Amino acid sequence: MTVAPELAAHAETPDAVFTTLASSPDGLTEAQAAHRLAEVGPNRLPEPPRKNVVLRFLEHFDDVLIYILLAAAVLKAILGDWVDFAVILAVAVANAVVGFVQEGRADKALAGIATMLSLEADVRRDGGWRTVAADDLVPGDVVRVRSGDRVPADARLVEATTLQVEEAALTGESVPASKDVEPVGADAGVGDRSSMLFSGTIVTAGRGVAVVTATAGATEIGRIQQLVAEVDHLDTPLTRQLARLGKQLSLLILLMAAAMLVIGRVIHDFALDELVSAAIGFAVAAVPEGLPALVTVTLALGVQQMARRRAITRKLTSVEGLGSVTTICSDKTGTLTRNEMTVRTVVTPEATYDVEGLGYEPVGAVRVHDDEGPGDPATLDTRADLAALVGAGVRCNDARAVQTDGHWGIVGQPTEGAVVVLGDKLGYAPAGQRLAQVPFESSTKFAATLDDLGDGTRVVHLLGAPDRLLDRCTTQRDDYGSAPLDTAYWERQIDELGAQGLRVLAAARRDATDETALTGDDVGTELELLGLFGIVDPPRPEAVAAIADCHRAGIRVKMITGDHAGTALAIARELGIVGGRVAGEAGEPHDDAEVITGAELEAMSNEQLRQRVRGVDVFARTSPEHKIRIVRALQSHREVVAMTGDGVNDAPALTRADVGIAMGIKGTEATKEAADIVLADDNFATIERAVEEGRRIYDNIRKSVAFLLPTNGAQSLVILVAVLAGLALPLTPVQILWVNLITAVTLSLALAGEPAEPDVMTRPPRSPDAHVVSPRSLGLILVASVVIGASTLAVFLLEKEQLGVSDEYAQTAAVLMLALGQLAYLFNCRFLGSTSLTWRVLVGNRLVWVAAGALLVLQLVFTYAPFMHDWFGSASIGAREWGIAALGALVVFLVLEAAKVVTRRTLRE
Repeated sequence: MTVAPELAAHAETPDAVFTTLASSPDGLTEAQAAHRLAEVGPNRLPEPPRKNVVLRFLEHFDDVLIYILLAAAVLKAILGDWVDFAVILAVAVANAVVGFVQEGRADKALAGIATMLSLEADVRRDGGWRTVAADDLVPGDVVRVRSGDRVPADARLVEATTLQVEEAALTGESVPASKDVEPVGADAGVGDRSSMLFSGTIVTAGRGVAVVTATAGATEIGRIQQLVAEVDHLDTPLTRQLARLGKQLSLLILLMAAAMLVIGRVIHDFALDELVSAAIGFAVAAVPEGLPALVTVTLALGVQQMARRRAITRKLTSVEGLGSVTTICSDKTGTLTRNEMTVRTVVTPEATYDVEGLGYEPVGAVRVHDDEGPGDPATLDTRADLAALVGAGVRCNDARAVQTDGHWGIVGQPTEGAVVVLGDKLGYAPAGQRLAQVPFESSTKFAATLDDLGDGTRVVHLLGAPDRLLDRCTTQRDDYGSAPLDTAYWERQIDELGAQGLRVLAAARRDATDETALTGDDVGTELELLGLFGIVDPPRPEAVAAIADCHRAGIRVKMITGDHAGTALAIARELGIVGGRVAGEAGEPHDDAEVITGAELEAMSNEQLRQRVRGVDVFARTSPEHKIRIVRALQSHREVVAMTGDGVNDAPALTRADVGIAMGIKGTEATKEAADIVLADDNFATIERAVEEGRRIYDNIRKSVAFLLPTNGAQSLVILVAVLAGLALPLTPVQILWVNLITAVTLSLALAGEPAEPDVMTRPPRSPDAHVVSPRSLGLILVASVVIGASTLAVFLLEKEQLGVSDEYAQTAAVLMLALGQLAYLFNCRFLGSTSLTWRVLVGNRLVWVAAGALLVLQLVFTYAPFMHDWFGSASIGAREWGIAALGALVVFLVLEAAKVVTRRTLRE
């Protein structure tokens, strides 16, 4: 049982909600509660449906690259090479296990949301209060909450006393929300429903009584869980590209093997067993069984590098996904900003002051505002107006700044803490004592204290919403004492501060001689206004630089926040997200000053949003559904979207995005489980560094693929040409396996350690449709396959036909040429987009030299170890063959450098 669809509880009076729920302020009886519990079920989030575990595991073998691996394993089993059969099969199974484990992330995300629910609740049953399990709550129950409680269900307030609730995990708001019993508009978003409590949120101050309107899956948090369960997951660009490459390779291998069988049988009349043996050798040579392992190792090394940059990767392919991002949708609070409220501007009747320093650390000067530059420093001794305002703000305040392990923080309300930190910056130390206090009430929106200043003077100080204090003030402080209140001036100052995205607090006072008590009724209405505090959650300086770097890299940054539109737009301007930067693509609508709010999103169709989403960079007062719609609208333009978030409300959008990024410090467990990457420092600058790392990794994967494919291409061409020409096989299948093995464990991995190219963050993002093998790389791969294959075949024919050596001797020389030719090609691949005829090719990546040394050692073992002669049919060759192979490798390097010049001029990247 939930509130009827036509009734929005937040927009109705408590009496109307009681009537709809057939309840009363005395709550339900035990019998009524038991009947409703049987009807609606327990107040816990439902378990999502799951596939059979065996079927889920087998689904991870449904991939063309895995088919290639399994085919290679079968072929090796046919050859009787059981060691390689076991290794390749193990790689295929390992890939499936990794995918199976990663698939569990969604389940963990849902479990993470469930952990946010309360375990117990204070409920009124049979006219009395009692504690029951939160699972037993039903719509119509009356519950009470107090500071520190976790709200057990969605509920409509019927009583509220100074009630404030931390809803950041649900709404993204950076400060606790004030709650009261007054209805709000029916179209109010979740963050504006001040008359409601939501399951999983935390009461930070005050107390309240509410009637439960929704439980379990019908709550706001339950809706979010359902969104997470329903979101479809997208493959990363690399995953899609490798799948396409695998299909193309498998089709090419089948066609060439069929052609070889036909030509060998029809033209050269080879025996069937010889043709089958040659076909197996060709397939073994052509199948790039090392490709999945190569990509996995490259990504794993990138994961380690990103971890050192404080980005923890939960899914390997997301490393590369970051490198292809075209749009980053970021939360504001704590990611782009410090999540530390700071007084930036102070306004008194006499002057405006600029406050330096960020966050809660009490460091920074206060200067008289000067449009020409930094103004004169202000002190409490020289500026009586400033001293009066700061004194009132600090005295009428329960917050305090504390330092823990070298980090400054606030105990108390963040906005009040900002005022206390301002006092600490100015060295203000209040004397005397507090005699009485009126706490902040959402109905009055101010707090008041009666203070003894230590010299016998007693004063009432007030701190709160400027509009409420203006209504109570009749005078303002100036150099000569009190002057009539200039209401128009203060309203103008409040509007200007608000336009800058600042939260505004006002302070006032009145004399209280001989008073000993203070209540809300005798605070007074003839107060003296002391001034205003303009407070902001300041942008991270490093985030400003990171956003500029993203723009230079062709990456759009969009702010999606639960904050108000004015605040969001002002912070976006400071960050450089809007204003003063290059506009979008040609023909793309773009308004740097435009904000779309959640209410406007609600009124838009998906097509309307799709048309506008690329031209707007600030979205305010958003809900979980809004964030998913924004991500989907961007993806409809073939944008690769990274989404950041910290609250449970962000989990669905993080799941839907191409790359989900969670905050490691303030993020909820549900968000971290839904994300692909977790930031250890909650810093946007870390995202920019991770994007740079992702681009480097993708470059290295392209280099590695461009290097690996000619390995197989050269070997398969040698076999193919030999069969077509009716020659003896220059390489036996086991010798081909040997070359594949030593290049896979040595040379193939060397390019994973390549440093980033100089232009990695100045070039635009690659197209999502771009192939991992570009036309330019494909041209080089084909030339490299022909050149390395031709040199290998030439060495074999030279040894066999001209020098008359044995098959074993000639084949060993061919294997050496093949290995050294690939070593030479490795240096070509270090700089695919530029020449390798530079001294830089010898430095910058020590893995290249480690791999080269390992290759030579293994080749020496292959050539001269007697047991290798027995296993692989090799022979001990002389210095002449080594010299020929070295010379051939040099020729390979030079020819391929010439090929790079040609492909750069004739083919696009």
